[in-house]
Amino acid sequence: MLKRGLAAALAASVALSGCVQTRQYADVEFTPPKGDYKLLVLRPDVTVGSLTTGGMVEPRADWTDQARHSVADALRAQQAGMGGKMTIVEHRNEIPGVTAQELADIERLNYVVDQSIVLHKYLGDYLPTKRGKGLDWTLGRDAVKFGQKTGYDYALFLHAEDQVASGGRIALGVIGLAGCFIGFCAPNVGGQQQLDYASLVDLKTGEVVWFNVVTAGSEIPGIKFGDLRTPEGAAQMVDRLLGRMKPGKDAEKGHVMTPEPKESR
Repeated sequence: MLKRGLAAALAASVALSGCVQTRQYADVEFTPPKGDYKLLVLRPDVTVGSLTTGGMVEPRADWTDQARHSVADALRAQQAGMGGKMTIVEHRNEIPGVTAQELADIERLNYVVDQSIVLHKYLGDYLPTKRGKGLDWTLGRDAVKFGQKTGYDYALFLHAEDQVASGGRIALGVIGLAGCFIGFCAPNVGGQQQLDYASLVDLKTGEVVWFNVVTAGSEIPGIKFGDLRTPEGAAQMVDRLLGRMKPGKDAEKGHVMTPEPKESR
């Protein structure tokens, strides 16, 4: 999974102005999975914190546990509606035939590749050799071997973080707004921010075939865009992130070829 610093860079790269925005990329031949496929979700990285009066985010373990369960339930419901068979990994020793070390290696490999995707697709450091190729990254033969061992078709890596404005933060925002009515508008303190992203790996080829980032933010504390702690908010997030997968440009045209596995890079 991506580290917090990289997550912050991702959030900054998708402008927030009191709205919900998404930006997804796909391999040119990618077709969203449907029907009888097997999906492995590797250790969803979910956190929820309290946005304090001073603007700091204090992690809350109880809220995070609530959100993690809600997101897992929302993922199961969403995938069941698409016909897929999904397993969510909670601990690294849960997959038969795969050691905890092997699973950790796949996670670390995906982290490195995701870093490259973020740098070159979201942060503006474009690679000339990848222009026009869509999402041209791979985890290589290690991911193919992982798929052969587990019997899964796809691996999904998911990150979701939410901030809930504290009472003090909301009160500060209200005071700032109230000042506008008497001719003095205090600087906007900002409200809830939510960042979610996911990468999908085809375990038959090892390629990262799809990547999406969803950001939601309010300039006014107290206005929410879906609370991950609740079933409704988690379902809304999962739908925003995974419910509208776009096919690659070649798949849209109907020119799909079966790619050969490639070495990781």
